[in-house]
Amino acid sequence: MAVFTALTREDITGFLAHHSLGELVAYEGIATGIENTNYFVDTTTGRFVLTVFERLTFRQLPFYLELMRHLARRMLPVPEPQENRSGSLLSELRGKPAAIVTRVEGVAVERPTVEQCARIGALLARMHLEARDFPHFQPNLRGIGWWKTVLPQLERFVDDATYHFLAEEVIFQDSFHRSPVYETLPQGPVHGDLFRDNVLWQGGPESTRVGGVIDFYFAGCTTWLYDLAVTINDWCVDLDSGAFDRPRATALLSAYHAVRPLLDEEHAVWQTVLRAAALRFWISRLYDFYLPRPAAMLTPHDPTRFERMLKRRIEERDPPWVQETD
Repeated sequence: MAVFTALTREDITGFLAHHSLGELVAYEGIATGIENTNYFVDTTTGRFVLTVFERLTFRQLPFYLELMRHLARRMLPVPEPQENRSGSLLSELRGKPAAIVTRVEGVAVERPTVEQCARIGALLARMHLEARDFPHFQPNLRGIGWWKTVLPQLERFVDDATYHFLAEEVIFQDSFHRSPVYETLPQGPVHGDLFRDNVLWQGGPESTRVGGVIDFYFAGCTTWLYDLAVTINDWCVDLDSGAFDRPRATALLSAYHAVRPLLDEEHAVWQTVLRAAALRFWISRLYDFYLPRPAAMLTPHDPTRFERMLKRRIEERDPPWVQETD
């Protein structure tokens, strides 16, 4: 959600002319994030977010937009993409794909409470179950294939020990993805990036009411357990050390399990999948740090956070799991 493509009032007014969303009142670029150009757009009919997609293609984007609309229409707190006058959710702006969605209200939290983590666990499980009948498929574009492609590009930027460590973990994860047990894990559409800054809470940072889940543009079809691992690795850890906060982690896992019971097969591979989730974001943050794209408003995230986390996940012998109750 950085600004790579600076838009003028005329750009946005012209874009709105192809939609039935009223007249432009105000607009503002959004500085956070590192993938797409985003603007808050207020019109005479409502509040929206306009996104210009910098990497995703016209062919790839219908999956994300249709998934958001599918979940929003299942009464989940998700921004709903708006059709243009031609009936399409996808438009073009400055020669790039663009879309406009309803703006959800609330604030992100930096230090989530146990209650908030429980709410996120239950919501994530609902999202997985409600997407079971989603009719479209798209692989996780930041999955194992992407890790294997990007890793050689990082070799010249990191020291030999770091590169070999990353390469060994990619080989380990590749073997897991090819294993028979991987095929038994429940799969479907996932958010893929459910970090704490992608959830807005209505009523302030202590609220337990989710205003909206945003930024679905890393979504794809993969194991639900991986999506759970991505989420718990952010919501339930000390950000400096990567160590789990056990009460938060137990709350999130148990709330998820109460909605979508986790399988014994998932328990058996939990540590491996936690490692995969940490590896994915270490590689992507190294990539964005060393091979950044120019943007008007962009601050790359620190890659070392996920380096520390991956090493912890490898060392851990008892990662948090569901605490069954009678």
